[in-house]
Order: sequence, then structure tokens, then C-alpha cells
Amino acid sequence: MSAAKEHDLYEVLNVSITASKSEVKKAYHKAALASHPDKVPEHQREEADAKFKHISQAYEILSDDDNRAAYDQHGMAAFEKGGGPGGPGGPDLDDILAQMFGGGGGMGGMGGMPGMGGMGGMPGGGPGKRGKGRNEVQQYEVTLEMLYKGKTTRFASTKNVICEHCKGSGGKEKAKPKHCDSCKGRGVTTRLRPVGPGLVTQETVPCSTCSGRGSFYTDKDKCKKCKGVRTTKQKKILELYIPRGSREGEKIVLAGEADQDPDDTEAGDIIFELVEEQHKTFHRAGADLQAELDITLSEALTGFNRVVLTHLDGRGISLRIDQPKGRVLRPDQILKISGEGMPYKKSDAKGDLYLTVNVKFPEDGWLRDQAAVDAVKAVLPVPEPVSFKPGETPETVDEVEFEEVGDLDGFGGESDDPRAGAEWEDDEEEGGEAPQCAQQ
Repeated sequence: MSAAKEHDLYEVLNVSITASKSEVKKAYHKAALASHPDKVPEHQREEADAKFKHISQAYEILSDDDNRAAYDQHGMAAFEKGGGPGGPGGPDLDDILAQMFGGGGGMGGMGGMPGMGGMGGMPGGGPGKRGKGRNEVQQYEVTLEMLYKGKTTRFASTKNVICEHCKGSGGKEKAKPKHCDSCKGRGVTTRLRPVGPGLVTQETVPCSTCSGRGSFYTDKDKCKKCKGVRTTKQKKILELYIPRGSREGEKIVLAGEADQDPDDTEAGDIIFELVEEQHKTFHRAGADLQAELDITLSEALTGFNRVVLTHLDGRGISLRIDQPKGRVLRPDQILKISGEGMPYKKSDAKGDLYLTVNVKFPEDGWLRDQAAVDAVKAVLPVPEPVSFKPGETPETVDEVEFEEVGDLDGFGGESDDPRAGAEWEDDEEEGGEAPQCAQQ
């Protein structure tokens, strides 16, 4: 980069030494567009390419505070040992173009364009083999039952494969492709695209004449089987295996089963991303499962022995709660059943199943007469008598009427007190106590 060292970077961008970042960026875009190698005749392209790199290097240094400070103090000597913007090789032209025209990683989103290997058709690159082809990613909905037991699915896939007749050339045997004059064999052309009132941007696009390959076959020389397209359609039965214990978001990869392209060294993959459907009974967290256990008030008090739910593999899960042991089930009580959760992928072990007790109380009126009320009272624990601490015995007692409400939304009315309504209830549940008055 000795040529770059001979130039003052501020002069290269035609800005003053006190120019702001915004002014540097604006000057860079103006100079880069005016000096783009594709805008000059073929015989001037080498010189334009060198000038373009000087402009790009100047921008990379002056747009970074640390690099700019080093340059102001030491000049290009600050970057002579490599590793910095002025080191051997300088900034990569692909990265600079990506900054100018959008995208990232070598011409941005143009990596998948036909015939754009390396520099994407820029000088020194030209059409050629790319790396691995583009992957095809799609979501695949699965049930919790499928994830519990594992699942193998077969499906028909139609994809593009390299034409066997012309081996992907697109032309007849011994036919020679015609050089594309539209793009001068580079496979890409530039065009101006409006981006706003009075504003345009320059973008690089595949040549429509040669489909980005830099050359093409005339109609009489095209392969009879693929009609010059270079690929044909192939239908294939693929097998998708979902291992037991798989989780939401995991990816199942079918290597090399995406569309083939003669410009790629190998075909991309078909990737299925698992999306777990919501289950009507179970809620999953890792390898554990949770479900509601609905029981009657009678079962909560006296016990039971029955199937409480059907598991994901169709088995009935039975619980035995013996009354002689004096066990009483309460609302929201948690019962843990070890080894009845989801299977682990790499072992025969399973997670745990958590059952949340939900006691269904009888409807009003089920105690139809006083005799029934007395019978229930006779078997239930006797209420403890109400006692008061010394000095706290009420002087009078009022018997009041009440009404049932579903929640505390009316608590506090329409006041602006932060302790009103449901917020008071939430605070009480989280802290275990009703909130105290806020300190002023």
C-alpha cells in the first residue's frame, strides 16, 4: 500500500482535517461512486480499482476515532506493521462494497447470486464456483406425543439437480458458450435505483442476459434436456427422523438435500426447525411435565384409587391415596411422580411429572337439609372456639350481610392509591403480607 502512503487521506476524500464523521462519510460515498471501477472503460479499470481502494482505505481510517487519532499523530507509519487498516492488503473491497450497497460478508446478500464467486464478478474475481449452496430452513410443527415417543416421517421432495445430459453446462456437447457483451463477461451489471425524491443509489445485480454467468448459449446450442437451465427437476422420497426427547427449536438436518446448482461446490441442506404444539393436558419444561389433577372434595378428604390421566404414550397413570393414613389433599398441592416426565435424548432416563391438585367443590345446595348438614359436621374436625387476647374482647358484636365477588378489582374503588385493587392482592401473594404504608 505504498501508493496509499504517498497520499494525504484528507485530500483523498477532499475534506478538511476538522471534518466530522458525517462529513467524512458523505465525502466517501461521493468519491467512491465517482471512482467505481465498473463506471470506467476496460483499459482504465486497473487504475480505477487502485484509486477506489485508496478512497476506501481513507474512509476506514478516518471514520474510526482511534485510527484517525493514530493517523493524525504518526501518519501512515502507524499502520505499516500490518493488522491495521494500512497494513498489507488494506481493506477488503468486498467489505467496502457491502458497506456501500447493503448486506454483509462479501457483497452482502449477493453471495447466493449465480456466478458470483469470490469478488462477485468484480475485477480479479469473475464468475466461478461458490462454496456450499444455500440451506432451506422451514419450521416443522410436532406434537408432544411425537417428541415423547420419537417419530419417523417420509415425504416427497422435488428439487433441482444438475442436468445429467450436459453436466450442468447448459449447452450441447462440444458447443461453445457465447461471451456476454452486456456485462463484459463479469456476470453482473450496475444500475441506479431511486430511494427517495431526488435520491438514487447504485446497486450491483446479476446480468439478465447471461443469468450472472458471464456467458450463455444461443437457442440452437442449448441442451435439449434442460433447455439451457443447467438443472432438471427430481422427485425423491426423504425420511425425517425426530429423536425421542427432542425439544422446541431443535433443528433436524437433511444434509445435501436442498437444490443443486452447478455454480456450487456442494448442495445446501434442508433444515427443519421443530415447533412444539401446545398440549391440552401437559405443560413441558425441559425434561419435566406438569398437569392438573382434578379431584372431588370427597376424594380430597377420603382418598381414592383410580386412573387420573392418560400419558403421552397412551398409558393410564393411576394414583392410590389411602384415607386410613389420614392424608388430605389440598388445593394447589403438588404431587411429584419421578421418572414419568419426558425422555432424555442420550439415555433411557426420564424427567419427572408434577401434578397440581385442583379440588372441585360441590355445587351450592348439595346439603339439602339440616340432617345432612349435621351428618357432615359430625365427621369433620370440630372448629376451635374463638378466643380473644386480654383487653381485645369486643364490646359489641354486629351481624352483617355480605355479597360474593370474584376478585379484588373493586378494592380501593377508583382511587389513585397504588395499593388498590388487584395490585394489593398480587403484593400480598408475593410478599406474604399486605403492603404497609409507603414512607414519605
